[in-house]
Amino acid sequence: MQNIHLKIINEVGLHARPAALFVKTAAKYTSNIEVRNKNSRSQWVNAKSILGILTLGVEKDHEIEVKIEGEDEVEAGKDLTQLIENDFAA
Repeated sequence: MQNIHLKIINEVGLHARPAALFVKTAAKYTSNIEVRNKNSRSQWVNAKSILGILTLGVEKDHEIEVKIEGEDEVEAGKDLTQLIENDFAA
């Protein structure tokens, strides 16, 4: 299992387009991927659910925690980390 802590640098946080890209990236993997907003101490939500991600209320400069468990967890962790560190650039 991996636990990754990432700071959101996108101006709109994890809303709309960035949230959709995050979900699309997570959905490529078979691992169980959950995420929470560390700033609000939110509950864990399924990273493959757009509604779940949007309920987190992640804004710019918030930190999220991503928990990944499964056979492709290393690849999923690298991909999600790169997505956020590159500010959701395609």
